[in-house]
Amino acid sequence: MPEPDAVVTILHFNDCYNVEEQHGEPVGGATRFCTALKRFANENPLTLFSGDVLAPSIMSTFTKGEQMVPVLNCCGVDCAVYGNHDFDFGVDNLIDFAKQTKFPWLISNVVDNETGKLLADGEEYQIMERSGKKIGLIGLVEEEWLETLATIDPSEVDYKDFVTEGRRLAHFLKYKNGVDYVIALTHMRMPNDCRLAANVDEIDLILGGHDHVYEFKKVNGKYIVKSGTDFRQFSHITLTFSSSGVSVSIKEVGVTSQYEEDKELKELLSKYKDVVQGKMEEVIAHFSVDLDGRFCSIRTSESNLGNFICDVMLSATHSDLAILNSGTLRSDRIHPRGPFKMRDLVTILPMMDSLVVLNATGEQILKALENGVSQYPKLEGRFPQVSGVSFAFDPKKPPGERVDARYVKIGDEPLDLKQKYRLVTKGYLAQGKDGYDVLKNSEVLMSEDESPELCTAIQNHFQAIKILTGVSHPHTHHRQSLVCLSRRHSLVRLSGDITQRMQLKRGMSLDAAGRRFLFRQRQTSLEDVEHEVAKLEPKVEGRILLLTGEVEKTLLQESESHPHALVEEVIEEEPSSSGSFDRN
Repeated sequence: MPEPDAVVTILHFNDCYNVEEQHGEPVGGATRFCTALKRFANENPLTLFSGDVLAPSIMSTFTKGEQMVPVLNCCGVDCAVYGNHDFDFGVDNLIDFAKQTKFPWLISNVVDNETGKLLADGEEYQIMERSGKKIGLIGLVEEEWLETLATIDPSEVDYKDFVTEGRRLAHFLKYKNGVDYVIALTHMRMPNDCRLAANVDEIDLILGGHDHVYEFKKVNGKYIVKSGTDFRQFSHITLTFSSSGVSVSIKEVGVTSQYEEDKELKELLSKYKDVVQGKMEEVIAHFSVDLDGRFCSIRTSESNLGNFICDVMLSATHSDLAILNSGTLRSDRIHPRGPFKMRDLVTILPMMDSLVVLNATGEQILKALENGVSQYPKLEGRFPQVSGVSFAFDPKKPPGERVDARYVKIGDEPLDLKQKYRLVTKGYLAQGKDGYDVLKNSEVLMSEDESPELCTAIQNHFQAIKILTGVSHPHTHHRQSLVCLSRRHSLVRLSGDITQRMQLKRGMSLDAAGRRFLFRQRQTSLEDVEHEVAKLEPKVEGRILLLTGEVEKTLLQESESHPHALVEEVIEEEPSSSGSFDRN
């Protein structure tokens, strides 16, 4: 066996959200994790991270991921790639976060069209030296999760195929810069990592994230490694260079309770408990109306609080409709108009609820609504709050027969039982809980891992309002949309005596945050609608009606007598080469 001329140690981890230790071994926890990494300090390791650290977690709800700066710095990270959840609080927040860390962040294959630079000021590659060997690092992400980001419009970035860019950069590093070994830090699903490995010979090792499992496999003669999640394990990888090539040894290290907590990091993290308390009193919005969160309201009828929450769900995920069980909203009180604090938001939404987007049929939606009203008038948490859909139900009829399909509309179009719709809900309901078992076998378009956490989506909504109204002046214009820009419809219907077609930019249908169009004033542009939404005066709009004889008569008359005005899609012009940017 040839004598090694160099040995390089790599420590790798990915997808870490909670600094606290978990139940059951390996318990993990950031402070023990840091201790475990430091045990290998004498090997002068290259410590690499494959993305997702800012969110989601309870603490990040308050800190926007700030607590992870000392964690990553204490862990001695040398280089990282951005993950999808690192964008949860927006591009500007991520840029500020990255500046506070002591190492470079990569994202080699996504360009920000506004700045012409790599997204979030990421870097294209790095060259680092260990044991006399030059190690080249590139950071690659998949298009799939890029399209799910609530804080970035995919049309505002230029995505480059990870195979094409991976091959170009690996070739550049090896043959133009004399790099001995190329590592791709990735944040994408295993099938895409396999595609990268199979098609790019110049890449020697793939260290991935996005999958919350510990596994490694060999494809096309190179290893793909996923190193678990949440500070519970990491990979110790040994590269042995010799005249016959490079051999790779991989070992999983579990972070068990046998590791002591790192005292320095523990002290640094302790201050964030005070930060959380301080954030609770921070005013994050100003509402123009009272918000009704009383159980007697939200569990028996449409409410303006439920409408607001569901509207945000809709706009954050570009879905066709939103359904949320009222049991999610926990405050059981009226929130007076005026300053709205972080404490109010946490009182309303005390649980970490990740959103899920399903590809649901009209028949499934009808059954879901039936389940929602099946226990009426009991104050059951399954009663729905909705956006993008309106319906009427007859409580005198037996459960399962209460919702009249004739009066269910998506936007202002009649429900088609065979048509598939983008339905956003929370993971709990997507799993079939609270009687919503009809949803559990639906195709998942955006998983919990890919979707924003509900509380985060609402904070981003408030931040988008501040940007729109000039209260906040960020470095970039990226923000969450304030209205639903559904990709499914090419047009929507508006009420009133409109004889000419109205045009709306961006080539997508407008839900105007899910409002029922029969009761909505006309808007002539996306900007008008966003400014209307920014007033924060949600109303009860007739999304959920009790089907009395009088209501049924009115619904029939409306369907027969209201002429429809069409909002026609138009293709927005490309931004100018000067980098000017128009969100409208």
